[in-house]
Amino acid sequence: MRHILLPFGLMVCGHAALADTPLVVTDISPVHALVTTVMGDQGVPELLLPAGGDPHDFQLRPSQARALADAGLVVWVGAELTPWLARGLDGVGAKGARLALLEADGTVTRAFGDTAEEHAEEGHSGHDPAKKEEHADHDHAKKEEHADHDHSGVDPHAWLDPENGRVWLGLIADALADLDPEGAAVYRANAVAGQMQIDVAEVQVRAILAPVKDRPFAVLHDAYGYFSDHFGLTVVGAVRMGDAAQPGAAHLRDLQAQLQATGAVCIFPEAGHDKAAVAQLAEAAGVRMGPALAPEGAAGGGDYAALLVSMATDIAGCLADR
Repeated sequence: MRHILLPFGLMVCGHAALADTPLVVTDISPVHALVTTVMGDQGVPELLLPAGGDPHDFQLRPSQARALADAGLVVWVGAELTPWLARGLDGVGAKGARLALLEADGTVTRAFGDTAEEHAEEGHSGHDPAKKEEHADHDHAKKEEHADHDHSGVDPHAWLDPENGRVWLGLIADALADLDPEGAAVYRANAVAGQMQIDVAEVQVRAILAPVKDRPFAVLHDAYGYFSDHFGLTVVGAVRMGDAAQPGAAHLRDLQAQLQATGAVCIFPEAGHDKAAVAQLAEAAGVRMGPALAPEGAAGGGDYAALLVSMATDIAGCLADR
């Protein structure tokens, strides 16, 4: 029996054809959490990469390759985050529907290194195709020139903007409704309930960050632009500009100077990554090392709204302790 998930525990019955529920495969934990919300008690989506894994470098297990081949729907951020999944989809001859969230209409995107003002000017995906092609050519050339040295192009960590979380819930519900029309009302009602949960979480996050939002900080790598732009935080720099790139001595000296010049309070390591460079820089710059941030959520999964609140709590805890 299908149920529609509503706030405060209210349940509404839907149709009973569980066999019609498509197999859904997701890439990372935040996307898995959103799909789980929309599916409700109709099924459990497959998760390829649990929290703490490296989304940029991953090898599919045989069972995961079979799941991709059999999936009715694959929901993923896109090849910008998980290039191995793009290769995997082609390699297994996947025939199911694909929803690449970063390319979807309504998704807010930003380029690596954008300020909040530049982010607002760029707005949403669906830019002029010629300009998109021009930027893609430029990014491809830049990647060849600077292979693995730094980030360039579109920042794929777009789930850290709650506006995207709300948009994606609706897109996921529509994609599931296309595959399972009888369950459309269930999926869409669950998406609305999930959007309401994000609304509540956003209010909580703003309240948590309000006392410290003007205090600068640094991070391990450039993954937090969507979160800082949306909530008005000031990130003065990152130890590593790329996920795999190791920082050079000149970059670390520049970042140390930035931390000292801006009066930064904290620098944050990241879950699943070595803290040594962050600890050394914190000591040299005279700032505190905060708890390890987890941009993809805690290991073992969790819900999307909790990810946003947990990140705000970790950031505010360090910045508030002067």
